[in-house]
Amino acid sequence: MTSPRLTLFALDGLPEFAPGDDLPAIIAAASVQQGVEPGDILAVTSKIVSKAEGRIVAASDREQSITDETVRVVATREHPGGVTRIVENRLGLVMAAAGVDASNTAEGTVLLLPLDPDASAGAIRAAVGAAVGGEVGVIITDTAGRAWREGQTDIAIGGSGVRLLDDLRGQPDAQGRRLDVTAPALGDELAAAGDLVKRKALGLPVAVIRGLPHLLDPAAPGARSLNRAAVDDLFSLGTAEAREEGRRLERAARGSDTDLRNG
Repeated sequence: MTSPRLTLFALDGLPEFAPGDDLPAIIAAASVQQGVEPGDILAVTSKIVSKAEGRIVAASDREQSITDETVRVVATREHPGGVTRIVENRLGLVMAAAGVDASNTAEGTVLLLPLDPDASAGAIRAAVGAAVGGEVGVIITDTAGRAWREGQTDIAIGGSGVRLLDDLRGQPDAQGRRLDVTAPALGDELAAAGDLVKRKALGLPVAVIRGLPHLLDPAAPGARSLNRAAVDDLFSLGTAEAREEGRRLERAARGSDTDLRNG
């Protein structure tokens, strides 16, 4: 079996996007001009999607915007500059500040994540595929930190037409042993690879990943398939929250003991 040969490049010459811009058409035109081919996968930075969709708010409203985007607080930590909130946002992503970001946006503004990154990826995929004459895959990416690891990496928060999770559970490994937990997060791996050529400070928000056409799948689920449910997350609470939960359970247990003695 021949190993895939991977090629990565960023699309040049894309404009500074603003609310109302036809993002799929602009990316499709650049794709034709710069040689995107059927079988390629595009990794699109979420910020340009947010800008085109008008997901821009005043920086003074940042804290309220984080609250509005939050469905579950995972952890909080005070520091000299305020309070950092790690939350699950309405997209099911666990991120710092619900993904609300002040980088690469106009002074005095912050960006919210796209309303529906999977749908945004689908619109871009349709436009680019029609322009280049064949199937492509699209992922929408955003930067996130990781527990236990320094730094950040890009992850897939939206996707269309590309397999984002390679579930190998139940299959044998090279020695014939059954795989019970192996499920590579292909979407996140593609996002991280694309970030190597996008380089945020250079204004290159779209990467093209070539050499993995076997990952294309028109019926593949979107990026929500990569979200882990809180019930399956062994680390779904921060330190302060876990301690408070422990105290609550202890109080409940003491109350039960009291009831039994009184009974």
